[in-house]
Amino acid sequence: MLAAQTVTPNYSDIAIIGSGFSGLGMAIRLKQQGLGDFTVFEKADSVGGTWRENHYPGVACDVQSHLYSFSFAPNPQWSRMFSPGPEIRRYLEHCAEHYGITPHLRLRTEVVRARWLDADRQWLLELADGQTHRARVLVSGMGGLSRPALPQIPGLATFQGTTFHSAEWNHDYDLRGKRVAVIGTGASAIQFVPQIAPFVADLQLFQRTPPWVMAKPDRDVSALEHWLFERFPLAQKLMRAAIYGMLEARVPGFTLFPGAMKVAQNLAKRHLRQQIADPQLRAQVTPTYTMGCKRVLISNDYYPALTRPNVHVVTAGIAEIVPQGVRTVDGALHQVDCLILGTGFQATDPMPPGVLFGRKGVDIVAAWKDGPEAYLGTTVAGFPNLFLLMGPNTGLGHSSMVYMIESQIQYVLDALQTMQTQQIQAVDVLAGVQASFNHRLQERLAGTVWQSGGCQSWYRNAAGKNVVLWPGFTWQFRRLTRHFDVQNYQKL
Repeated sequence: MLAAQTVTPNYSDIAIIGSGFSGLGMAIRLKQQGLGDFTVFEKADSVGGTWRENHYPGVACDVQSHLYSFSFAPNPQWSRMFSPGPEIRRYLEHCAEHYGITPHLRLRTEVVRARWLDADRQWLLELADGQTHRARVLVSGMGGLSRPALPQIPGLATFQGTTFHSAEWNHDYDLRGKRVAVIGTGASAIQFVPQIAPFVADLQLFQRTPPWVMAKPDRDVSALEHWLFERFPLAQKLMRAAIYGMLEARVPGFTLFPGAMKVAQNLAKRHLRQQIADPQLRAQVTPTYTMGCKRVLISNDYYPALTRPNVHVVTAGIAEIVPQGVRTVDGALHQVDCLILGTGFQATDPMPPGVLFGRKGVDIVAAWKDGPEAYLGTTVAGFPNLFLLMGPNTGLGHSSMVYMIESQIQYVLDALQTMQTQQIQAVDVLAGVQASFNHRLQERLAGTVWQSGGCQSWYRNAAGKNVVLWPGFTWQFRRLTRHFDVQNYQKL
């Protein structure tokens, strides 16, 4: 492991915010390229990103482990095809230690504000403890799924029981024998509902829109496979490539031929019929929109959990929260002891106002008044030397975000190399280039299932603009980000 940096503690050439897959991946690749003058800022007391923050019962990945991991750090010992959250967190902690990132980490250090200093051509970071830090380059690894979304329901603050969001799970509260209301039926809820249903007294599941749920092809990874992957790394590479190809084959159904999703819908309906015999309950949880319009979920135990006698699916809209529980629009009062909010994240508003300021003091939220956008999901006009990992329109509905993150990291590395070779202090993507890129991107999105599938999803903002997803194959994105196109940038 390398010794601590010798540079002054309040300056580094590169500052990285966040230590999930994005921040750690960036740090590791910088170290591998011999670029050691960087600092990773992490507000929590350990690395892990979303896999540290989300620790609700049953948390797991819905992309196969062999693909949902760094290409340069394969893990031959994954326990399952789809890893549980704690195992992914341990993997990230191992990567930080193994690749010597620990000396570069500043844990329990929250960056509350970042300003571009026009005269100095540097970023000034203001920290929660009152200190400041300067850097030439700023890399944001905060991700789009880092700020929990709280539902705007009248009376939420008046509830006299216990309330928590699934991303802020209260493990000190004993759910055994309690009357529980779960608001939301998204990716988190379908994982934790089956875990808590067996021991709560009563579970009222408030569903606004039912999700499409497919069978989860999960299983233990065998001892033979562990041995094979350990002895012959090529075998695991081939497994990764096979999974990648299988997931990419889904893209045409999402983007080019939404009608093709009917085949997958029939498989999902068969899965539903096999697991729920009651026709009334089955009708309640059958979606009416085209599959893929909202995130497609995978589970083998969600539907069986709904058939338990102590679980009730409530489809009437919520009118208000009252001190005793939830009142629905039909006038019914659902008395509960605990409210669990499975309401997702602020994916379409990834940055609160007053946090990030670019040239001439412009707040990025003001620059994004029509919704977040970036060039290649990575750079933003008016914000020099700022690189966003998992930025606008880099999200996926079909494959591993780690692949997209690594593509962006390569772009940043090549940008840093280009700037060093050409002796450029700072680069700022041209506004026209960014606008043209996003115009073409939105044109591609217009014909996809996410826009035409007949649903309102967290992929789109209030105006209906999809600011989250990439509208194509991931290899197309990788091709676009393989080299830094300096001609599309103003040199400062």
